[in-house]
Amino acid sequence: MKPTEPGVAAYIARWRPSSVPPQAAAFARGVIGQVAPEGKERAKNLLWAAGKLAGFGIGLGLDAVPEVLLHPSVAERFTRCAPGLSAVARRTLRTNLRFIGRRVVPQLYPQDMPLPRERAKEPCSPAEIAGFLALADAQPARQRRMRAAGLVCLGAGAGLIRGDLRDVRGSDVACRSGGVVVTVRGTRPRTVPVLARYHAPLLAAARSAGHGLVICGTDPGGGT
Repeated sequence: MKPTEPGVAAYIARWRPSSVPPQAAAFARGVIGQVAPEGKERAKNLLWAAGKLAGFGIGLGLDAVPEVLLHPSVAERFTRCAPGLSAVARRTLRTNLRFIGRRVVPQLYPQDMPLPRERAKEPCSPAEIAGFLALADAQPARQRRMRAAGLVCLGAGAGLIRGDLRDVRGSDVACRSGGVVVTVRGTRPRTVPVLARYHAPLLAAARSAGHGLVICGTDPGGGT
């Protein structure tokens, strides 16, 4: 940890506000001196947070030592119970106290364990897509063939998933500027272009659906 700048160190040593008890101010000066904040404004904010925490803890009879007052459970209780603070001020106070704790009593603030990242799955190959379309075309009923083909085309050709995929109607698929687009409604309305190889089967599925849903069965709006 780098040493505190002389001007900042002098400011910390002089810090004796009337808003916190002398013992709480002394605690704040001691711990913030170890933190070595950059600049007087940063030091002021951290001193205020540590001083208020110390005043709270001392009032409860806790020992004015970092291992006690900067314990995560004490700091969390203080940020939740401190009176007269807005939600924004509470979040700032919690952030500052965690910053102080990680530098003064790091043994009480272990490093966050990294969460595993899921890698995106490899996209389907053209042969696999052709197989899906062949399976769609092999369905025994025309409506099932159209819906299965629409599912493949909207997913692989337009990249739609979940509700966006389920809610597409035949009237949402249109030819425009030499291509085919899908109008997506709902919470993220947008217009999505469709890859060229999926134009013909998707248009056929859209014509079959009309104003009804392209891939779903019973339409909750009343159609099929």
